[in-house]
Amino acid sequence: MDTTLDRRSLFTDGQWVDPTGAATYDVIEAATEKVLGTAALAQQADVDAAVSAARRALPSWRALSVGERADHLERFAAALKGRAKETAALTSRENGMPIALSVGVNGYAPGLMLRYYADLIRKQEADDVRPSALGGRTVVRREAVGVVAAITPWNYPQSLAAMKIAPALAAGCTVVLKPAPETALDAYVFADAAVEAGLPPGVLNIVPAGREVSAYLVEHPGIDKVAFTGSTPAGRAIGEVCGRLLRPVTLELGGKSAAIVAEDADLDVFAANLLGVSLVNNGQTCHASTRILAPRSRYGEVVDVVTDTVRALRIGDPLDTATQVGPLVSGAQRDRVLGYIESGRAEGHRITTGGGTPEDQATGWYVAPTVFEGVDNGARIAQEEIFGPVLTITPYADDDEAVAIANDSDYGLGGTVWTTDEVRGLSIADRIQSGTVGVNHYALDLAAPFGGVKASGLGRELGPEGLAPYQATKSVYFR
Repeated sequence: MDTTLDRRSLFTDGQWVDPTGAATYDVIEAATEKVLGTAALAQQADVDAAVSAARRALPSWRALSVGERADHLERFAAALKGRAKETAALTSRENGMPIALSVGVNGYAPGLMLRYYADLIRKQEADDVRPSALGGRTVVRREAVGVVAAITPWNYPQSLAAMKIAPALAAGCTVVLKPAPETALDAYVFADAAVEAGLPPGVLNIVPAGREVSAYLVEHPGIDKVAFTGSTPAGRAIGEVCGRLLRPVTLELGGKSAAIVAEDADLDVFAANLLGVSLVNNGQTCHASTRILAPRSRYGEVVDVVTDTVRALRIGDPLDTATQVGPLVSGAQRDRVLGYIESGRAEGHRITTGGGTPEDQATGWYVAPTVFEGVDNGARIAQEEIFGPVLTITPYADDDEAVAIANDSDYGLGGTVWTTDEVRGLSIADRIQSGTVGVNHYALDLAAPFGGVKASGLGRELGPEGLAPYQATKSVYFR
């Protein structure tokens, strides 16, 4: 065990402080099943201290000029960039993400987001002066919402935290970050970088915690807004609390997205993008297009292309740049995914490749990428979020039926359309009930809003729309 990775202190008010309790969490390396490092877990008193620090820092932080805050964000971004490769490797060891992906999304993306929002607030007008319909004028001002509780999951821990930290700090809010215990070690990279960058004490506080203490943070009277990414059941619970408290909340939740392969689709393009669209991060991705809808006229072709592509994926050590599929984050997650595979098999759906654990991986929480074909969209494996490398293929007759099948889901986060006709692609995308849709590819855009509808959540992150939830508007009327 590399004990230099231990994080037995919490980061509060710009300092490393001892937790009030003795609770810790052993972070297990996904590929070796060995302890990677130990992190302290916060108790309620630690949350109280972190929230109090954030409240003390709030007045001076939001009083800074836009330029001063932007300068802080840019220094913070530079400090994170200097750690990018080490952060990416650490995250891959924690959650099994292939390093080729992790370098971008966990290494460099957080700094890019901070710089994006620094630039955005420099360009955004502080006040919007509007002529009144009744005479006079109204000055609409944007003010920081206040102290933000940012609660993040383990699958993309660095980028999903930055999607909250960057706009919150840009808006003048202060933050209490509650990372998932499974990836608690990499969360402290934000603290190391904040210290190096000279971020004022209390502006960012980091308190890993279990479920009960996390719930305490959501309800804390010192919190003004909650930003959460995670499962739909947890999001519903948080939403209920925030609704009762009339507390603003952003919820980015689960998904079960569909890839509509149109009759005119270029299957070579589809195959080349399948890993990044449907199996990215070992399937541990909320927006992944895991339901593949194929036209009956080309159904056999699509099944063959998907099966051959998935069967050829390189499974192995997540730190190997050639690896395309690594292990899942934990033994519990592996067993959950294997349980869904057994459910699909029991329902009589045919597996064309995969279906268990790879024989050549003696240790690590691996699941062989698995494809089910001939799956009715009402099947459990087509309706529930599996969060692992499992795809289903379902036939359809025409575009209308494809859209109906795509929309026959509790979720609405992502989705893709594959066609050689962009006009047709946009027309189909318009009819899909989803917050985002890709045509012939799928990739989040820092400058465009990301989020879901239905059970996939509330609100948007990224782009100017990602800044707005951290700003409250105030109208000042003049005669």
